Amino acid sequence: MTAHPTLQAVRTTPEGLLWEPGERWVRGRTGDITVVDSRRPVLVWEPGVPVPLYAFPRADVRQDLLRPAKNPPVGTHTGSRIFYDLDLGGELLENAAWTFPAADLADHIAFEWFRRSGRGLDHWYEEEEEIFVHPRDPHKRVDAIMSSRHVQVSVDGTIVADTHRPVLLFETGLPTRYYIPREDVRLDLLEATEHHSGCPYKGTAEYWSWRGDADVPPNIVWSYPDPLPAVGPVKGLLAFYNEEVDITVDGERLERPVTHFSRKPPSM
Repeated sequence: MTAHPTLQAVRTTPEGLLWEPGERWVRGRTGDITVVDSRRPVLVWEPGVPVPLYAFPRADVRQDLLRPAKNPPVGTHTGSRIFYDLDLGGELLENAAWTFPAADLADHIAFEWFRRSGRGLDHWYEEEEEIFVHPRDPHKRVDAIMSSRHVQVSVDGTIVADTHRPVLLFETGLPTRYYIPREDVRLDLLEATEHHSGCPYKGTAEYWSWRGDADVPPNIVWSYPDPLPAVGPVKGLLAFYNEEVDITVDGERLERPVTHFSRKPPSM
């Protein structure tokens, strides 16, 4: 009996790429043009990159819109040498697509996502749900759980949040994030910014910075005003970067974690 694709082990190429077949129906569009329409996507993890991307069989791609790249960034994307510009009838999106050097993926084409790299296709869908920034990792889990823990947040010794009704967000590979009702946050100590970021698991976040002179970076506080259904309990609540503030939970002060967000937030 042939193994179900989702039960197959993740495969490794000599170049260090990890990949596995996916089963979601994926479409990629720019404007009104559907460039990719595939029920056979492949998820690919590049070395040193924590999030996956999709590659698609050539037959599922509008290859008539692809042109050999005029200025290919040879060597990027794990040593790729073949890049394509996307011709949209007068508008040329440079280096919007490429093929990986791995023999296993030679017949697949990958694409840039505009909301991640600033170029490439600007709308992506899994089944009928639009997704943002990058594909969701099937090996990653995100849970938003209501709690009665006592959570305090301090910035440079000033308590800016104090609550007994947080929502704890557990996300694979990241420290627990403590989402706090606005009524329990000193909003007078924060200043809204124009920054926004997108997350394929949570939605689009808005940000605040610290008003004072403390040694903290900008945009250390965020909220999801309209989160995706899977994390609905965090709607409108505020979270602080554990990496840059002091958080005390049930009387125990947490160590500041070191992550790829340390000293350079955002994006969440």
